[in-house]
Amino acid sequence: MKYSKLISGLAMLWAVMPSANATVITGDVTSGGGSFVKLSPGFTASSPANTVGNNNFDTLDLYAFDEDQNTAVLNNPLSVDILASTGLAGSLAVGTIVASHYVFFDPQFTTGQVGWVDFDANILAIITSAANLDASDYLANTGVTYLSSTLRGLEAGDSVAIDGGNAMRVNVDWRAGSPGDYVRVLTAYSPGGADPMTVPEPGTLVLLGLGLAGLAYRRKQGRSAKA
Repeated sequence: MKYSKLISGLAMLWAVMPSANATVITGDVTSGGGSFVKLSPGFTASSPANTVGNNNFDTLDLYAFDEDQNTAVLNNPLSVDILASTGLAGSLAVGTIVASHYVFFDPQFTTGQVGWVDFDANILAIITSAANLDASDYLANTGVTYLSSTLRGLEAGDSVAIDGGNAMRVNVDWRAGSPGDYVRVLTAYSPGGADPMTVPEPGTLVLLGLGLAGLAYRRKQGRSAKA
């Protein structure tokens, strides 16, 4: 009975472990019509399904989805168009841990939109240019197909900025037509993401529990033999 309670307790612990994914929390469209929509990779809202970048949505909505989470900048410093620390273009050093998110507006006809998106960690940087989006696509790791890479990013007059009173919010004020406006937002280490150095995998927890149960059983058997 004690062992079954132990396993049951481990199962409960597994259920409440932190998610392995950082998250876009919420957002809103404050001008221009439409609503905020959070997508999950594998989405079917686009045509073709799970693609983005070339009139795949044709709505007035503001979209966002999570890309790879709590991953390191690799090989070379990553060029970005807005650094949170300076508000200017710059780069993130190799080894910087980031959580990546994609935010975009893809209307059917040229129109404007004002809105915002909230994340679960402070924003480190925003990537708004086609060249920097291409160079950072390795952070995506979602299975989503990114189209029209040379036409991504923002045009003159578009504005994407970190909110002055909320370091976890990005504000957008942009005008898009074909193929739309697309940016990548990089946040700091996410409190909603699993840290492989400190949080054991669920399977490891189960093995640990079975090992403890085995030790307890052998200890009980040893006591019985002595008696």
